[in-house]
Amino acid sequence: MLYNAYELGRGWLTGASAVARLGADWWANPANPFAYTGAGEVASAALDVFSHAAAPRGKPEFGFASTLIDGKLVAVTETIVDRKPFGQLKRFERAGASPDDPKLLIVAPMSGHYATLLRGTVERMLPNHDVYITDWRDAKMAPLSAGRFDLDDYVDYLMDWLSAITPPGSPRAHMLAVCQPSVPVYAAVALMSASQHPALPCTLTMMGGPIDTRKAPTAVNTLAMQRPFAWFEQNVIATVPMLHPGAGRKVYPGFLQLAGFMSMNLGNHMVSHWEMFKHLVQGDEESADSTKAFYEEYRSVCDMTAEFYLQTIDVVFQNHLLPRGLMTHRGVPVDPGAITDVSLFAIEGERDDISGIGQTKAALDIAVNLPDDRKRYFMVPGVGHYGIFNGRRWRETIAPEVESFIRSTCPNAPLHGAGRHLAHIDMEAPAGVDFA
Repeated sequence: MLYNAYELGRGWLTGASAVARLGADWWANPANPFAYTGAGEVASAALDVFSHAAAPRGKPEFGFASTLIDGKLVAVTETIVDRKPFGQLKRFERAGASPDDPKLLIVAPMSGHYATLLRGTVERMLPNHDVYITDWRDAKMAPLSAGRFDLDDYVDYLMDWLSAITPPGSPRAHMLAVCQPSVPVYAAVALMSASQHPALPCTLTMMGGPIDTRKAPTAVNTLAMQRPFAWFEQNVIATVPMLHPGAGRKVYPGFLQLAGFMSMNLGNHMVSHWEMFKHLVQGDEESADSTKAFYEEYRSVCDMTAEFYLQTIDVVFQNHLLPRGLMTHRGVPVDPGAITDVSLFAIEGERDDISGIGQTKAALDIAVNLPDDRKRYFMVPGVGHYGIFNGRRWRETIAPEVESFIRSTCPNAPLHGAGRHLAHIDMEAPAGVDFA
């Protein structure tokens, strides 16, 4: 019933958004004499803001046509390296790129948003790396015949995809995990280390990840601890309705996660939309477009399978199995002490209200057999969760540290500079607003 009610409301808002868009265009039309009045400007801006807020959103595109390498514009082509029922491995091939550029597997969160949430992360790393990304599938689009997908499957996918990009005889790849995947990525690296897997990555960078949520718990962590496991099963799991390919599948709907995080910072969201309205009235389209670009991504949400979501609540947020040395993968213990030949980099934001300070750094502490000179930590002053992997601070402060870390393990790899070629509006989070 919950999912059906949401679909009914979304259908109504879709129509209302279209009508508002027509109204905004009419009030702003040069042929309309009211467009030159203050009332016309206010009406057009108000309808524009409502239309944008109410519009339906699907899966966004990365939209990379080119990047800059050594000051030269080169074409970028998206290819699918491997496709599985609940995700695909995507590569951004750069024309004429050096074969010595390190391979970088960016692991996107499966936390209610699409992999395009990391568009800015990918864009900044493109000039100097052969970039791959995990492009997770919206669970409501996966038919029941595709089977289950849980945390164990997530780890299996990562190990399979590392094997796909690391054929025998090729240099070891590098991994970068943003937020939620830090735990399954760390588990995959520990398991591969214990089994001496030939595709073991050379480095692992974790950014704002919940390795040990007992440290500096945030509102998100507190919610997970205050509610019994059965509460999540009974209150946030819904069944996909008949109009989607995944009809009948149990999921944690993306719209529920979006509603939860909007409510956490509702005042800030209202202020940012008020600022957008003022920018439109004043004719400051550039500032308004920046806020619109952020919310295009923020409101583009997808579902997670119920089994993956519930297992994550249990393993990561309620029982802290990884830092306690109790996590298993299909019955095999996940031993952080097995990591002895993978350099680790933990990055945290001082103002992160999703993963508190110390939660990601814990990854270094539990790797008890890894030499200290292969561990690195960076706490970024004044940066929130979203700012760790997107925006100016990411591009100018954090990404150079990641590049330096990667090249400390492969010093012969060329460095082409930090050239950028933006084919879209630069997306900065409004003040006080963050992603999950």
